[in-house]
Amino acid sequence: MPGYVIAPSLLSADFARLGEETENVLKAGADMLHLDVMDNHYVPNLTIGPLVCEALRRYGIKAPIDVHLMTRPVDSLIIDFANAGASHLTFHPEASDHIDRSLALIHKHGCKAGLAINPATTLDCLAHVMDKLDIILVMSVNPGFGGQQFIPATLEKLKKARLLINNSGKNIRLAIDGGIKTENIHAVAQAGADMFIAGSAIFTEPDYASVIRAMRHELNKVK
Repeated sequence: MPGYVIAPSLLSADFARLGEETENVLKAGADMLHLDVMDNHYVPNLTIGPLVCEALRRYGIKAPIDVHLMTRPVDSLIIDFANAGASHLTFHPEASDHIDRSLALIHKHGCKAGLAINPATTLDCLAHVMDKLDIILVMSVNPGFGGQQFIPATLEKLKKARLLINNSGKNIRLAIDGGIKTENIHAVAQAGADMFIAGSAIFTEPDYASVIRAMRHELNKVK
């Protein structure tokens, strides 16, 4: 599996210029785009639906779109976002009555499948579905809002998740989301992450390319 992936979260982008923002951040060196989908039920915020994903594809965005479903239930939205052009679909185990079935549904619709693990959620639910996972997303903040501070205890959870992946022999990405910035990306990668979702750290800066270059510089130091 090729090296590190940087996936800017569009939650922090300027929604009045979303097409332009996505173009600019991809030109700045991002590998893919991350969409945070919140329903004001599973999490205390309301963001976007499948029409935004579809609009980005119509706009001409070809890069992978990684969709994080912070919604309950999830199955109907899996189908809607797959049809709207999502590349990856990740959901929370607490939001599905049948995790295995939801993962299979994602694959049935041609997308890569992931599970998102909240800060206080254990990794136990992963054991019986490792064969259906393409991504494990470890949340380093409580889902719902951008701009939160990284929870340090996440580093130990990342190490355990990395060990699970290595022992499985599967090509599974280990993603991290929440408070990721240039100052901590090295430590997070050292703990085992290889996919980094960053929103405010990139979109609040005037030069997206310089931030992404700085992040890659830190990643190049990882041994």
